[in-house]
Amino acid sequence: MSSGAPPASPLDAELLAELRQLVPSDALLTAPEDLIPYAFDGTAAHRARPAAVVIPTDRDQLIAVVRAALRREVPIVTRGNGTGLSAGSLPSTGSLVVCLNRLDRILELDPANLTMMVEPGVVTQTISSAAEAADLFYPPDPGSMKISTIGGNVAENSGGLRGLKYGVTRDYVMGLEVILADGSVCWLGGKCVKDVAGFSLRDLFIGSEGTLGVITKILLKLVPKPAARRTLLATFASMEDAASAVSGIIAAKVVPCTLEFLDQKTIRCVEDFAHVGLPVSAGALLLIEADGNPAAVDAEIAVVEATCRAHHATDIRAAADAAEATRLATARRSAFSALARMRPTTILEDVTVPRSELARMVRFIETVATKHDLQIATFGHFGDGNLHPTFLTDERDEAEMVRVHTAMQEIVTMTLELGGTITGEHGVGLAKREFLPQQLGDASYQLHRQIKRTLDPAGLFNPGKVLAP
Repeated sequence: MSSGAPPASPLDAELLAELRQLVPSDALLTAPEDLIPYAFDGTAAHRARPAAVVIPTDRDQLIAVVRAALRREVPIVTRGNGTGLSAGSLPSTGSLVVCLNRLDRILELDPANLTMMVEPGVVTQTISSAAEAADLFYPPDPGSMKISTIGGNVAENSGGLRGLKYGVTRDYVMGLEVILADGSVCWLGGKCVKDVAGFSLRDLFIGSEGTLGVITKILLKLVPKPAARRTLLATFASMEDAASAVSGIIAAKVVPCTLEFLDQKTIRCVEDFAHVGLPVSAGALLLIEADGNPAAVDAEIAVVEATCRAHHATDIRAAADAAEATRLATARRSAFSALARMRPTTILEDVTVPRSELARMVRFIETVATKHDLQIATFGHFGDGNLHPTFLTDERDEAEMVRVHTAMQEIVTMTLELGGTITGEHGVGLAKREFLPQQLGDASYQLHRQIKRTLDPAGLFNPGKVLAP
């Protein structure tokens, strides 16, 4: 990992002159002080300053900007509000950052087809609220949904708290418009629920982290809004009991929409931060939400409660009303912010293991923390096996950062040994790039490289991310 922000290389003078003709004066940033906010995303200890930043305000400007950069073979790094947690939108040397957060319009809401067409800079919470106002539901809910943009969600294939029942962003993308490496604009997908014509190129771009093209429009799938929701908070003396309760719930063929886990360190930090009445003496807790038909929700909650008691829950608390359920969910979403108050640098990791291996993985993380004398809090989406071991550290302490990196390598290695994946929802970016060959194996990794060479032969789209140069 890098700890400094290398100086930016100057951008091609002819390109700068052309960009000044394409966008308003306040949409092209070149002054060093203006570039600083674009030198990092939400990934701690990674920084790199771009050569320039351009902020188009509409699709035509965006297409013209990208084509101008491609003609001069200048690397392009697209980004939204910079909430990424894998250094995926970190500028590369001499790159032009194209910030899409001013392309923030909902272009169409189509209740007849349960779809919404949006620009890539729309904030995810805005999409959720617009769907709800039409009595519809957009399920993906990244923890950063109040600030993250949908273009970044699609590029990283983001997940969230409801992933257990509803899946990740990919499951709600029906169509994409993208700018390709030759400057052409291509539409992939459509409103048809069934469409098996040709290769699924849309899926190739989802989760490609901006390495294959630039997204200009997104067609999203909506679903009917659940008629009922109920929330439980189950407390356990140990992480093992919480993990066994999760296995029991899944074995009982109940799939809640949310099944979240907090370890003791995270519980204490969140309660100190959010003051929602979490049991700070508990060894672990589960936040569980079921949604759907009211009768089905009642039946599912009854099974969940009985299963938690059978697995030694020390206390089970039902949210009294929607307001309390929202407070509990908000407290869970604040875990990253709460932990970030503890040390100067917070590194939020993202690994996923088969659910049967959750207890073993959490124990291993605790062992690694002790072995390397590090503070690691763990929370995450227990229902889908997605854990967030979170390093509370200080990037100014070089010796500690070496131990952090060694601990990360050991956690990733164990994850793969357990049949897991190096990322469940944050993406590979720069932070996880070194581990990708280890997960994919040589044949699959070389296929990835071949696809990148085919779609981006000059290597201009987000160079150095996901795949090593």
